[in-house]
Amino acid sequence: MALLILLFVPLISAFILMLVGDRKFSYELNIIASAATFLAGVSLAITVYFTGSMLVWHNYFFVDAFNVYLAVLTSFVSMTTAIFSRRYMKREREIGRVGHRRMRFYHAMFQLFIFAMLLCLLTNNIGVLWIAMELATLSTVLLVSLYRTPGAIEAAWKYFILCGVGIAQALFGTVLLYFAAEKVLGEGGDALLWTNLAQYSDQLEPTILSLAFVFLMVGYGTKVGLAPLHNWLPDAHSEGPTPVSAVLSGLLLNIALYALVRCKTIVDGATHTHHAGLIMMGFGIVSVLVGAFSLLRQKDIKRMFSYSSIEHMGIATFAFGLGGALATYGALLHMLLHSLAKSSIFYSVGQASQMHETQEMDKISGLISGNPFVGWGLMFGALAIVGMPPFGIFISEFLILTATIKQAPLVAPVLLLGLVVAFAAIIRKVQPMVAGEVPAGQQKIKVANLPIILHLSMVLILGLYIPAFLNNWFIKGVEILK
Repeated sequence: MALLILLFVPLISAFILMLVGDRKFSYELNIIASAATFLAGVSLAITVYFTGSMLVWHNYFFVDAFNVYLAVLTSFVSMTTAIFSRRYMKREREIGRVGHRRMRFYHAMFQLFIFAMLLCLLTNNIGVLWIAMELATLSTVLLVSLYRTPGAIEAAWKYFILCGVGIAQALFGTVLLYFAAEKVLGEGGDALLWTNLAQYSDQLEPTILSLAFVFLMVGYGTKVGLAPLHNWLPDAHSEGPTPVSAVLSGLLLNIALYALVRCKTIVDGATHTHHAGLIMMGFGIVSVLVGAFSLLRQKDIKRMFSYSSIEHMGIATFAFGLGGALATYGALLHMLLHSLAKSSIFYSVGQASQMHETQEMDKISGLISGNPFVGWGLMFGALAIVGMPPFGIFISEFLILTATIKQAPLVAPVLLLGLVVAFAAIIRKVQPMVAGEVPAGQQKIKVANLPIILHLSMVLILGLYIPAFLNNWFIKGVEILK
């Protein structure tokens, strides 16, 4: 029942919100639907925690400690983003950036996007995963173009073309996976099920799976935002509405990385080598460096934090590629903390941009004086994302760096260089915006406090103490991904 609610509430809500349109209660309806999805996710997670992995609905869906943890995270961030959207999008409506039709469109596509991400996570079929990933792409392309400005249309078009090419590569990799599995499992849908592929991975043709992973890496790596496949991501973040940036950076990138990690476990089982891990490590470390050094020359605040997302997804990809209990534990923790911290940052960034009516960083200043909550929210969010203790990202990065020193010592200085450059760049850019005099013309806005408080509090608490149930959850995840 919990799985049914988790999947169908956002799907049904998308159609309801499409009919409701831009009525006064559409914002609240979006929040209620997202909250119901989150509660269903928590209920499903509790069931999995006590009973273990399970197959549902004639093996069409598979739930274990790895994907249900991401499902809860996805539904939680979607709920807090819906709460943030209420005031943020009302302000956009008031100043004329969006109209009646676009608000109807925004709410419907937001819920459809949630449905697509949850379907990606919970399906047991690699073909359905590919379809759901394409649905997530199409719904976010439409959200990125919401403002219908030339920049927004260009960003959405670039996003669509680059991710379309990427997802085509992923389709070819999926076909190769099926081709290898068909010889062992026979024709039909059984050869597309994750559970069957994992169970019989040691019987699959290693050469075909090695080739398949290359295409899957390029395809889903484009969706993760890994360099050099990342060019769509900064434009999509800077031109789309801020709530869309929050869910893109905090959620969609995780979903694509989830698909890659699942594929890696199958390829590792077939080849009995570290071939797939080395490819992920290469893409990951390049992304860390590209993201970190690109931060230094950014002038748009949303573009800057989009490059930060590239860096952090590079860290998680590198850690999963490195493998081993410590690195995998650190990667799982890093995905959680990055999603919470980065979405919180975009909440603050969106409100700062509304206050100054610009996203150019040199025109934003005096945030702490003008609106202490926005200013301190951005400052603490920046400290969290660069890994300043006692925030939790320090712990995840420390674990990953420790594992790197132990398993790949020659790469450790390169990883450390990326972390240091990103730290310096973000602090250097954020400090002038939060400090200084309040500029003339700074707008007074109603601030959405709750999402920022929730996210930053969780990132801080997890830096000081990881609850036993969450620690056990990550340990189960590590066992699944070994």
